[in-house]
Amino acid sequence: MATVRLFAAAAEAAGTEQTTVKAGTVGDLRAVLAERHGDELARVLRQCAIVVSGQRVSDEHPLGDELVDVLPPFAGG
Repeated sequence: MATVRLFAAAAEAAGTEQTTVKAGTVGDLRAVLAERHGDELARVLRQCAIVVSGQRVSDEHPLGDELVDVLPPFAGG
């Protein structure tokens, strides 16, 4: 089971900063999170980078018992 840390807009949309998810791939993880937390998180997830073990990964990346960070785009100045 993956431990998922959500940041900024993703955490706000989910109503939590951390959760656990059983998913075979990053794409599956996005689907489970969207189903669990609703349309607002689904919208935010489309814009998020997913980072596993410090590396940005694609939706096809396989998942196991890993730490996953969900990072929305950040504005800076």
